[in-house]
Amino acid sequence: MKLSTLAMTIIALSTLSACAELKDAGRQIGATTKEVTTDIGHASRDATRAIGHASRDAVNSVKNDLSEDDTL
Repeated sequence: MKLSTLAMTIIALSTLSACAELKDAGRQIGATTKEVTTDIGHASRDATRAIGHASRDAVNSVKNDLSEDDTL
């Protein structure tokens, strides 16, 4: 009887240990996913901003060139 109680205790403790490891692995995966998603979002935002500024500058340059042609 004592052997089976000891065996059950060992199984219960190893199960709890495995659960803790799985929980920790889940946290690490979640934190990594959050960091990667944030980095992708920031890169997309920066690229969009750069494209917008370049487009604005190109439009303003064309407007200035057209205005100069009208004054000639």
